[in-house]
Amino acid sequence: MELSESVQRGMRLLACPSSVDQRSFQELVEVCFRSLVSSQGDATVLDQPELKSIDRVQLKQIHTAATTFILEGVKQNADKSAVSSSLEELTFSPERIELFYNTYQKHKKELEGLLASIGRRPAQITDVSWRLQYNMKNKGTSEDIDFTCTMEQLQVKITGFKCKGRFIDLIVANFKRIPESLVRICCTKKSATA
Repeated sequence: MELSESVQRGMRLLACPSSVDQRSFQELVEVCFRSLVSSQGDATVLDQPELKSIDRVQLKQIHTAATTFILEGVKQNADKSAVSSSLEELTFSPERIELFYNTYQKHKKELEGLLASIGRRPAQITDVSWRLQYNMKNKGTSEDIDFTCTMEQLQVKITGFKCKGRFIDLIVANFKRIPESLVRICCTKKSATA
């Protein structure tokens, strides 16, 4: 089996008698299989009294690596020779290989059923209904303004404001080109008629 470096590291910790004694090894392997076949996740799965002697960080790393190894073995329908050779490469002793494989065989059918129920493809989304609203309030005036719109309506409003801003910039630019004398005449005519 091809395993990532982190899985190999965790499995080597599981194989090492100085990290995990024989009694803890047996319980830890059982816990790994139980956590996979359990219908509901149990946050206290690693709080077994037999596992208290193992460092918590290493325990989590070992649990993750072992469950990954188990699922990979079931996915590939690994037989005794494949599991044994993979565990030998990870420096497992013959006793630990035998114990691991017996537990693997005991739960293999259950895990195959679990993996089959998941399917080969991830779930597909067939329909989504959602709405995004923007609410803006202006407290600066004497009356409150409550503005609600969809994303599309907001885009239309922003585009409209941008167009109006460009139009005003165009008017200002053209206004600067008009000679001052003409502007004064227009302004005085309006004030004279008013």
